[in-house]
Amino acid sequence: MRAARYHSYGAPDVLVVEDAPEPHAVPGSVRIAVQAVSVNPIDFLLRSGRLKDAVPLELPAITGRDAVGVVDEVGDGVEGVQVGDVVFGLGGLADTTAEYAVLTAWSVVPEQWTTEQAAAAGLAASTAQAALDALANLAGGSLDGTTLLVEGASGAVGTAAVALALAAGATVIGTGSQANQEHLRALGALATTYGEGLAGRIAELAPGSVDAAFHSAPSDSLPALVDIVGDAARVVTVVDTEGAARLGALSVNARNDSDLLDRAAAVGRAGGWTPRVDQVVTLDDAQRAHELAEGGGGKIVLTVRG
Repeated sequence: MRAARYHSYGAPDVLVVEDAPEPHAVPGSVRIAVQAVSVNPIDFLLRSGRLKDAVPLELPAITGRDAVGVVDEVGDGVEGVQVGDVVFGLGGLADTTAEYAVLTAWSVVPEQWTTEQAAAAGLAASTAQAALDALANLAGGSLDGTTLLVEGASGAVGTAAVALALAAGATVIGTGSQANQEHLRALGALATTYGEGLAGRIAELAPGSVDAAFHSAPSDSLPALVDIVGDAARVVTVVDTEGAARLGALSVNARNDSDLLDRAAAVGRAGGWTPRVDQVVTLDDAQRAHELAEGGGGKIVLTVRG
């Protein structure tokens, strides 16, 4: 099969599209004929070698964390899915940008989504839903009636968080760049810009209080979010583990859990969430995809087959 992989750590130009051995479904997993994948920050952090001490990979490694495709093998013990189903989901840390991939968490793609949107959903949904669940547990098991601040609400994870929180009954304040204010309002969030003076702007939007905050995009704003909420235990980050440990905030990671994906897909099926896609390239442009993603080009999707 053709796959995008790297034989050594480095810049995007270490990625090569070449023949690689096909994976096969094992117990508890499914194999898909991959239609498309997305690029996530973990992909270029791993490829660059910045995580090699904490997360060493066996090289050559295929890049990619999530994917969408047609199930063509079902592992032992798997129920509720069959050959021919179109699913999106999560593979391992680095193994999906190829013609075939094995998923250990998946959900059926909502009919409302395009293939590219489904490709962008896996890691964003798992990350956002896991973080919101952590905050809901602190709020007595539900976000219904709470006011949630989402920092970085216009990104892939932030967009998912806004949609999933609104579906759970929360009032959502979302921060983004000036250019993304209309996008945030269209999602249903109370929109404002990030940066200096955030506390004052939030006070105008939420005269009462902010019950919790979700730090969903790389920034140095975690201390400000703690100050705004007034309790570090009600602030969750998916990008600043060190800051969370220092301040006492929650640090949450995505996990391969089909329930998280099923719940996010249900919101998509009801029209409440459309995964964000900013640019689409082909498998042969894997280097460019990483360059775009690393350079702030938004959510990048690679099509693998039609």
